[in-house]
Amino acid sequence: MSGKMVHASAPGRVNLIGEHIDYNGGMVLPAALSIGLEVDLTPRDDRSITVAANAYDTVANRGLDQAASEHWSDPAVGAVQRAHALKLIDGGADIAIRSTIPQGSGLSSSAALIVAILKAARASHGSDISNTQIAVEARRVENEYMGVPCGIMDQMAVSLATPGTAMALNTTSLDHSLVALPKDHAIVVVHSGLTRKLTDGRYGALKGECDTAKAHFGTDDLCALNPDDIATSDLADPFRKRALHCATEHRRVLDAIDALKSGDIAALGAAMNQSHVSMRDDFEMSLPAIDALVADAVALGADGARLTGGGFGGCIVAVVAKDRHDAWLNQLLGRHTGARFIGAV
Repeated sequence: MSGKMVHASAPGRVNLIGEHIDYNGGMVLPAALSIGLEVDLTPRDDRSITVAANAYDTVANRGLDQAASEHWSDPAVGAVQRAHALKLIDGGADIAIRSTIPQGSGLSSSAALIVAILKAARASHGSDISNTQIAVEARRVENEYMGVPCGIMDQMAVSLATPGTAMALNTTSLDHSLVALPKDHAIVVVHSGLTRKLTDGRYGALKGECDTAKAHFGTDDLCALNPDDIATSDLADPFRKRALHCATEHRRVLDAIDALKSGDIAALGAAMNQSHVSMRDDFEMSLPAIDALVADAVALGADGARLTGGGFGGCIVAVVAKDRHDAWLNQLLGRHTGARFIGAV
């Protein structure tokens, strides 16, 4: 026996600025994308979970008690397990997924999937659990079930962000406000052609290095530290460099928020450019091919560009005047034949 099918959706997200600081006490500035995914969830009375997705030819047959196995269906299984723990469903579920978010793009496909499933389970149960709590529970799935030591940014963005706005999010308090995006500039997302998985270990290694820096300074909030104090400290590299990125990136996010509010696109672009340099040199999460893509994006006329997402592949985000968007994009993709246009905000 099974219950009534329910439907839910969640967007992908792009982070304009504020990378790897959502688990270090910083502000971030993500925005919802027009691409996303839709989920149909049918509760089951037994403990079976089936997962079908438009990106895969086979249906995954899993169980409510199964551990993560680095299978593509893990986010869905973890989400169903969490929904069961929250008593939003009584057993397993049949899940059907339709997604337009590229895998390994750094645009939060896993967060969107988990959030959408939890929202579908909420609808099935008639629960009043808030979107913020959905985001918190979705993060638990990634942290505890999938073993990805991510912060809260992705889940908050795909659970609460509104199209046409960026979310200024305090990742410590979860206080957030929406900031209008510029009307005469586009926020453009271009995939580098290089994919990565957050479970491949490099994301976790970077978080571990941040944890070492936290222990050295005796704080959970690297972003609150004075960058000059970090630069002159006796903390060894690479830990000092990781902390320096966090403290300076947090300040760049604040500058970017002010720039958006005042319509100062040059200041926004400068903050994005400086962010990429910090990710490249201090956090060491970029790749030469992505550095070249970012450099050409700016050289061809973008006001600012940077790597976005967890790093080691995925997408760049750029801010470009709408009246030169098409020519700029054609030139950029002409130079980087492995790259592809994902979308614009």
